[in-house]
Amino acid sequence: MKFAVIGGTGLIGSQVVKNLNAAGHEAVPHSQSTGIDVISGQGLDEALAGADVIVNLTNSPTFDEASPAFFQTSMDNLLAAGQKAGVRHFVILSIVGVDQVPELDYYRAKVLQEDILKAGPIPYSIVRATQFMEFIDAVMSWGTDGDTVRLPATPIQPIAAKDVADAVTEVAAGTPLNGIRNVAGPEIFPLDELGRITLSRRSDSRTVVTDPKAGMFAVVRGDVLTDKNARLAPTHYADWLS
Repeated sequence: MKFAVIGGTGLIGSQVVKNLNAAGHEAVPHSQSTGIDVISGQGLDEALAGADVIVNLTNSPTFDEASPAFFQTSMDNLLAAGQKAGVRHFVILSIVGVDQVPELDYYRAKVLQEDILKAGPIPYSIVRATQFMEFIDAVMSWGTDGDTVRLPATPIQPIAAKDVADAVTEVAAGTPLNGIRNVAGPEIFPLDELGRITLSRRSDSRTVVTDPKAGMFAVVRGDVLTDKNARLAPTHYADWLS
């Protein structure tokens, strides 16, 4: 099959392209660097010509109140171009528990993206993943003040980007789900504990202080960002740190 991987040069997209091509498919990466613009629509018709599947891994440039407009416009443009090209399957990557945290602008924007896809004319699949292990450093940096890292005890089930890419690859190469598949890492940690583990393994002298009001995950209630019933990925956090 031929796959148009939009956002195909990024962390997940580049690995999905590699996986699909290794499996004997034709996967072509598309991004701003290759001349397409999902907001203006520039280059989309050419990018999707002859494609059987769209894998959309683009992301909003911001996590604030501007993010819904990005997903609205980009999805409208991709659906229109995909329908014109005769695409038979449209895949996006979302977040486990995304519909349970309306306090976050970005999460509301991702729910909007899902809803637009569900209402669109193309058979679809949504892969929801838990937080990437690769993002833990960024999460800690948001709460760092000098030698102190403030983190809430929000339950997190981190998954390696490689395992996310494998899950997206499997779904994209399969029959449209017309639904959602959840994938998650094999272990659940309180976010503050995850921070301590990370700093300890790296001999980082910063100290983690548990602060229920710190950072974007402070508004998350309960364990909605975890899913024990998801398809569990193989990579453990300690192994990833190694």
